[in-house]
Amino acid sequence: MGPLKGIKIIEMGGLGPGPFAGMMLADMGAEIILVERKTDPRKNRFPDCNRRGKRSIALNLKDPKGIETLLQLVEKADVLFEGFRPGVMERLGIGPEVCMARNPKLIYGRMTGWGQTGPLAHAAGHDINYISLTGALGAIGPKNGKPVPPLNLVGDYGGGAMFLVTGILAALLESQKSGKGQVIDVAMTDGSAVLMSIFNSLHAMGIWKPSRGSNWLDSGTHYYDTYQTKDGKYISIGSIEPQFYQLLLETLGLDAKEFAAQNNPKKWEEYKAKFEAIFKTKTRNEWCDIMEGTDICFAPVLDFLEAQQHPHNVERKTYIKIDNIVQPAPAPRFSRTISEIQSGSPAAGEHTEEILKDWLR
Repeated sequence: MGPLKGIKIIEMGGLGPGPFAGMMLADMGAEIILVERKTDPRKNRFPDCNRRGKRSIALNLKDPKGIETLLQLVEKADVLFEGFRPGVMERLGIGPEVCMARNPKLIYGRMTGWGQTGPLAHAAGHDINYISLTGALGAIGPKNGKPVPPLNLVGDYGGGAMFLVTGILAALLESQKSGKGQVIDVAMTDGSAVLMSIFNSLHAMGIWKPSRGSNWLDSGTHYYDTYQTKDGKYISIGSIEPQFYQLLLETLGLDAKEFAAQNNPKKWEEYKAKFEAIFKTKTRNEWCDIMEGTDICFAPVLDFLEAQQHPHNVERKTYIKIDNIVQPAPAPRFSRTISEIQSGSPAAGEHTEEILKDWLR
């Protein structure tokens, strides 16, 4: 029922951001054929959220017959995407030129860390390296501490998978007008650089320093930070706007005149020390009772298991259970062409015969 119903996509099996992009497209209704190595399906069934909604075909891409089978599938596809190093698909004989010769309307998505070109294009790397190169990692962490990796959310998923999905959707839309396909070069360095665009703007305005933990969105201020509570847990405060800041002060019983210099960096450490002392007087749940749902801009800092039980997430059904795993439900939400999970995680090669009958009959 999703908005991409009827779109046929070939996903070349990989790790991390590629499967995540495929999951998003499948959730939105696309038919995803996951191409994997030949294996015994009985030995390879495991619950993986990123594999949901897909069918798996096992092909030997070192065998000309396997390559020809893939190219026959390409003739029927709207999109193919891969996440190998530059040149790997060409060496296999299934690079963009070969595939698009068989299907000129094909959208060919390529996602790598460094991009298809540049002096680092062929080097190994991971999320932490890609976001290091674009200034994203250097901006995250405490003022007097080392940079803190934000899991692999910024490079792999934000700068990679999300940009791949956006590129595929844009290219599909354009192809409806031109009748032509194209190649999409998705680099996690490019994507994470784009995610940092606001900080280029703020620096140009003279209101952002490159030094970590010295600004109003990077824990430099007292009004946009996390605080430990009496029970050793944490809460988050984001009272940026004056009216929200005023409400925070009132709720904490603080003198508005004493804390009037909200945006004076010289006062931030002093103010923060007083906030720290106050927040340690109550437990996280007690602060939730006082602040949650107000305009203070407050939330408890939850771990990912606690998040599944929060009343807001429960009411919105933000999490669902598939393959006996509680996992995030499809997003975003559509009013008419509703996204839904088509199936659980397939075993490698589980649908080989079924796919060949459906696509090549």
